[in-house]
Amino acid sequence: MRWSETVDAADAFVFVMPEYNYGFNTPLKNAIDFLYHEWQYKPVGFVSYGMTAAGTRAVQMIKQVVTTLKMYPLNEAVAIPLRQRLVDGELQPDEGMDGAAVSLLDELHRTAVALAPLRSTAAAL
Repeated sequence: MRWSETVDAADAFVFVMPEYNYGFNTPLKNAIDFLYHEWQYKPVGFVSYGMTAAGTRAVQMIKQVVTTLKMYPLNEAVAIPLRQRLVDGELQPDEGMDGAAVSLLDELHRTAVALAPLRSTAAAL
């Protein structure tokens, strides 16, 4: 299956992304810019990671990009502060991260269902 067909077939996305110099990284931006219509009317959630701000500054910047493509960024997110959560190179999740992930996935599903009529209308055009 081609990259465009994979994105087109999906109803929603979760972008897992680092914060790089207070912003998002180039591979993520290149992946987003590679397509246009395939992203439209799909919700997107974020799992971010970084040191001080746990990737939240990158998420705020990428939200401006995805809304230009008619994607719907969610407020629910999982932010992973690497400084406190890495032990011997392994992620040590806590209840807050687990709860944030459940909230993110629940909202992603709700929003994907709500946007389904827009996706089907756009695909027919």
